[in-house]
Amino acid sequence: MFTEENKNLLIEALSYIKRFNGKIVVIKYGGAAMIDEKLKHSFAQDIVLLQSLGMLPVIVHGGGPEVSKAMERFGQEVSFIDGLRVTSSENLKVAEMVLSGTINKEIITHLNTFGGKAVGVSGKDGLLIRARKKRHKGGIDLGYVGEIESVNPELLLVLLKQGFLPVVSPIGLGKDGITYNINADTTASRIAVSLEAYKIIFMTDVDGVIENGKLRGQLSSSETEDMIKQNVISGGMAPKIDAALYCIKNGIESAQIINGTDPHSVIAELFTDQGIGTKIVL
Repeated sequence: MFTEENKNLLIEALSYIKRFNGKIVVIKYGGAAMIDEKLKHSFAQDIVLLQSLGMLPVIVHGGGPEVSKAMERFGQEVSFIDGLRVTSSENLKVAEMVLSGTINKEIITHLNTFGGKAVGVSGKDGLLIRARKKRHKGGIDLGYVGEIESVNPELLLVLLKQGFLPVVSPIGLGKDGITYNINADTTASRIAVSLEAYKIIFMTDVDGVIENGKLRGQLSSSETEDMIKQNVISGGMAPKIDAALYCIKNGIESAQIINGTDPHSVIAELFTDQGIGTKIVL
């Protein structure tokens, strides 16, 4: 039976569908949603649905745990400093193989199984991501860890215009021809700004920014910066928040941190008034 509540939800969703038509939305895909089989499927269904409704989704994915497991299988040392993976030349080969190969192709497989037209893109393709060696503030050599110098969105725009769904792995290319492993949250934020995206969503394994045991539904940039200084925001949430702040300070209307362990969380965020997670605005 079609209840009054269902009718209201449908009306609510229709208003958002109209608003998002033709708009680019960048989604940083990671955490448990990339590991649990049911969540993988619900995510793929959500993204294909968004595209069928006229939105232009771009997915940027991580894959740190899978990279670490692969390195261990090859007998390589897994080492982090301040949350950054120390990456030797041998580590880099494995990281690129897993990120641009295994993980990227699995995501594409799920999307295309549900009717999408997904295409895998490394940051090296079409000179999408120009990178340079990242310098650690303590002077420690992190190896082949990079930071982004520039993003050329031309390839992504061509794919979107032709109805394809880009899935981007966070690998960049230096002007010297060296390949670099880059933080996926940072990669998503720079790509979103280069595309002048309408919105960016960061999927994680928690409900959002928690303060005194309660979810903060919305935060301004100044409130967010204060929470970083007070160490309310730290650990794994910090790079996502830094990336979100970069986006809203460079023309993107809002950045959303959502819990990807909830099935169909992307749809719940985009197509309801209340939304989910923490919304960060200027």
